[in-house]
Amino acid sequence: MTRNTAPDSPVKNSSDNDSRGVDDDDSQGRIALRRGVNGKKSLREFIHQARLKAAAMKSDAAGRPHKVRVRYSVFIGSAVALSAMSIWTLTMPVTVEEVIGVGVSFVGRWFGAYYILLGTVILVFVLAIAFSRYGNVRLGPDHSRPQFSTFAWASMLFAAGIGTDVMFYSVYEPLAQYSNPPHGRGETVEAARQAVVWTLFHYGLTGWAMYALMGMSLAYFAYRLKKPLAVRSALYPLIGRRVEGAIGDTVDSAAILGTIFGIATSLGIGVTQLNYGLNILFHLPQGLGVQISLTILAVLISLVSATTGINRGIRLLSQLNVILAMVLAAWILVTGKTAFLINSLVMNIGDLISRFPTMTLDTMAYYDVSEWMSWWTLFFWAWWVAWASFVGMFLARISRGRRLREFIFGCLIFPFLYILMWISLFGNSAIDYVRNSDHTLADTTLSVPESGFYTLIQQYPAPMFLVGLATVVGLLFYVTSADSGALVMANLCSILPNAHQDARAWTRIFWAVITGILTIGMLVVGGINALTNATIIMGLPFSFVLIAVMAGLVKSLKKERHVHDVRVRSALNIDAGRGVPSDDGSTANWRRRLSKAIDVVTPAQALQEMVDTVEPALRDIVEELRAQSLDAVLMNQEEGREYLKQDPDPDGPFVHDMMYLVVKDDEYPFYYQVSVIEVTGFAYVGFVGHEGDTTARIEVSVADSEYNYDILGYTKDQVIHDVVNQFEEYVEFKYLSYE
Repeated sequence: MTRNTAPDSPVKNSSDNDSRGVDDDDSQGRIALRRGVNGKKSLREFIHQARLKAAAMKSDAAGRPHKVRVRYSVFIGSAVALSAMSIWTLTMPVTVEEVIGVGVSFVGRWFGAYYILLGTVILVFVLAIAFSRYGNVRLGPDHSRPQFSTFAWASMLFAAGIGTDVMFYSVYEPLAQYSNPPHGRGETVEAARQAVVWTLFHYGLTGWAMYALMGMSLAYFAYRLKKPLAVRSALYPLIGRRVEGAIGDTVDSAAILGTIFGIATSLGIGVTQLNYGLNILFHLPQGLGVQISLTILAVLISLVSATTGINRGIRLLSQLNVILAMVLAAWILVTGKTAFLINSLVMNIGDLISRFPTMTLDTMAYYDVSEWMSWWTLFFWAWWVAWASFVGMFLARISRGRRLREFIFGCLIFPFLYILMWISLFGNSAIDYVRNSDHTLADTTLSVPESGFYTLIQQYPAPMFLVGLATVVGLLFYVTSADSGALVMANLCSILPNAHQDARAWTRIFWAVITGILTIGMLVVGGINALTNATIIMGLPFSFVLIAVMAGLVKSLKKERHVHDVRVRSALNIDAGRGVPSDDGSTANWRRRLSKAIDVVTPAQALQEMVDTVEPALRDIVEELRAQSLDAVLMNQEEGREYLKQDPDPDGPFVHDMMYLVVKDDEYPFYYQVSVIEVTGFAYVGFVGHEGDTTARIEVSVADSEYNYDILGYTKDQVIHDVVNQFEEYVEFKYLSYE
């Protein structure tokens, strides 16, 4: 193949191959190219038309709402169950409260140790993945890169995860643990040190490990293995295609049920705290009527944000509320006891590091603290479990292109640093105020938990400004949780063409409204107590799904590693044959490989080689496979996309042309996809390396694999052997498949 770095250089003439038939939809364009598109104008026109065609296809794929369908088996079942629960709570609140009380006692007695052990196992599991060789696996094709900046990503994952609740518990829990620790005397120095550490423990690494587990699993199966972005996909390695039946519907329905109760708990806490702040600012009465009105208002606001999608509404609101929350925390640090707060922060870090190994498995068997465990550790662990599918799916939605190691450490470190800063500042400030100024703050907070945060910040300069800022921050955290939840639940009950599209707007609106109704119902039943107790119960079924997700992810990663090792050996065999004479008598030697590594290839040159070398090789393979009685066919870009149900990747590289060699099979079709893509290039000028504008690749993607590689420069025989190698792998792994 002739190579030229100049964009307008003529490509080699292939008129001697004109007699070769081309019978796909792109035949005219390829014949025109083969007959010698030597003029500058015609070459530019050809590339321009290819760009327009690919751009139109990309735009069409990103904006085809008619292809998003509702999975009614999940939608109707979940909607009926939740609607019935909402009606029950509104019409028979006393009965509901009694049933919830019995359920919490049962779970606390028989599953308390299970919850604690599960949390520890998940934390160890995700850390093991991060430090293992699997940590380098990318959540998407190897060429994919993150869609959002690190700050935007961190803002969204935190705001969707726990935003409105950390304001509530940053003062309430430290004062509660200081006054009534699980063991030992309260209101002592030791109790003060334990109080903040317990709060950090409940909001720290264990819970975010659960989020990371679901997030990385869903992103891995969606972006790397091209499965639907749904909880059911994480179970594919264990039960195979049965995930598309009743089992998958049950798993997704359980995820929706757990999610909506977790969100309702968060929103219930949020509206009670907002009600208290608005009472201070505008003298609105505290009570159920105002809280219902706030719930309706917040749902209406969240509808606007949810229907604008992640790139605008959710992303912007997440960044805004994190910035405002940082301003609020900085005010407390600067205007409060700065030296004391810094010293306390360092002490809290040391205490957490030293005590965490014993805390994580401490069931307190020799203490009569069942009520304390149910109210604190069991509730938080169940809450994290209930939210795992919701936040995990949302994290997967915004994390394409990140490596597993980067994703895990990001999920564990970024939110925890924020939580550490926030809880240490406000928790230590509250305890110090009670110890040195006024015990009324502790008494008021324990009796009216939502009052603690607002009562504390009123002790600092510009109290009304701080109350107003805290109210805005709380509202924004509330909205980001509500709209993220509505988006995720709508996606769970939808059939999406690809992981980049979201459910229809009306389904998001429906789930936002149902969430608001359930929140109101639980507030009627018993306020925050009823919400926390319901979360403990509803989180239990989904906890078993988390165990299955770990097993499925390990099985899939092991299989991927095996496939990768086989492919590396195959590639070495192909590379070793590059120096032998090819079928046309020429010698493809090491100089050609070196040129490919450092030169820039124009799209026209890559398209020329696609026509002269790759396509004839694929046609020979198809002919031989048909001779072996296999249903093999060569498809163009549109035919292959429709047959394999693959939409173009909106975040992928620019595609000039694409062909598929497909061996049809009802269960596991084999395909060998060849694409002429345009990516950022790298060229050498003199002794200086620099990034070129673009370069072209002839990239291969094969069935059930995430590894793409470049075959530009292969001879016809080498392409044929590469296809045969991949087909041998396919035959082997078809019988070692997930089922």
